[in-house]
Amino acid sequence: MTITQLIYTIAVAEYKNFTLAAEKSFVSQPTLSMQIQKLEEELGIIIFDRTTKPIQLTEVGAIIIKQAQKIVEESNRIKDIVDQQKGFIGGEFRVGIIPTITPTLLPMFLKTFIKKHPKVNLIVEEYNTEEIIQRLRNGQIDAAIAATPLEEADIKEAVLYYEPFVGYFPERFRQGISKKIDINDIDLHHLLLLQDGHCFRNGVINLCKNNSLDNELPFKLESGSFETLIKIANEGLGVTLLPYLHTLDLKAEYLINLVEFKDPKPAREVSLIYRKSELKIQIIEALRETILSVVRGAIAFSDIQIISPKLNRKS
Repeated sequence: MTITQLIYTIAVAEYKNFTLAAEKSFVSQPTLSMQIQKLEEELGIIIFDRTTKPIQLTEVGAIIIKQAQKIVEESNRIKDIVDQQKGFIGGEFRVGIIPTITPTLLPMFLKTFIKKHPKVNLIVEEYNTEEIIQRLRNGQIDAAIAATPLEEADIKEAVLYYEPFVGYFPERFRQGISKKIDINDIDLHHLLLLQDGHCFRNGVINLCKNNSLDNELPFKLESGSFETLIKIANEGLGVTLLPYLHTLDLKAEYLINLVEFKDPKPAREVSLIYRKSELKIQIIEALRETILSVVRGAIAFSDIQIISPKLNRKS
């Protein structure tokens, strides 16, 4: 039994396809299949049911995979321990980011981080919060950037910033409201939201619930991007809420549609999260330091009210 065989086996379990697993493992499919077959012969069991499509784990195979993940993770820790002792900041580092943060935050820090830490092979992957939590636990990513608090006992949260919500009210919807709004100024019949599965959506719903609006919200349109919501709003079909950093990239003619909330401003907490047992702390700290350095100048709000995104487990 070798670590390489376990790595190949884990890859097949993840992708449920030998060809794709081989591609992701940078090895030929015959080589990967042969190594897994040798492992099965040595153990005297069948790990994968090859008669199904996609390929499925056998009952004993599922148990083997869980143990294999632990063994591979622990083997990787040996190099991490050495790197940490040497103060070395480098090597492969996988970061997950939720979709509502990627387009605004990633361009702000990526170039700076790469320039400052050229020996780090930073791999950025976009997932929703539930996928991020699972991938952290499985060791498939090293850290992530997500809306918090998540209240997961095995995951540490290092707060990066607090990002206020901002109203986007085209002219026809600004009538009768002051320069700053509160949640009661929003007609829920006109509210446009991201589709289900986005934690920013959940934060908005929680904001409404926190103001005793517990009735079913009559949303007329749900989209997967803020850009679409803005375009629909510009057609006079509704209003929406945006994360503050997203408003910095708006065209000049759209800025008149932005309306701040009254203090305390509703906001989401954004954190760098990682397993408490994570050993790549030197890279995590370097990443956090870089993000903090670029965000400090962009967000300077002090009087804010944190809205938790945790409305369901698929946020």
